[in-house]
Amino acid sequence: MTNRAIPATNNGSERALRPCVTFRKITNGFRTPWGAKLYADIRSVIETGRRRAIGALDAIRFTLAGIPLQNPA
Repeated sequence: MTNRAIPATNNGSERALRPCVTFRKITNGFRTPWGAKLYADIRSVIETGRRRAIGALDAIRFTLAGIPLQNPA
């Protein structure tokens, strides 16, 4: 590993997955494959927005409008 600014663990990724695991346990899973895919897609957009300091609603709006989620200037 040559870039020391990147953490050596995947702890951030595991933390990002935690809400999905909790949701799955509470609801006892998904009834349809498209429901699981939709939830994963929405969580992906929200998590990407969070990591780029964009609110969840704005991240969803930008994605639906076809605007890439970019890091704030």
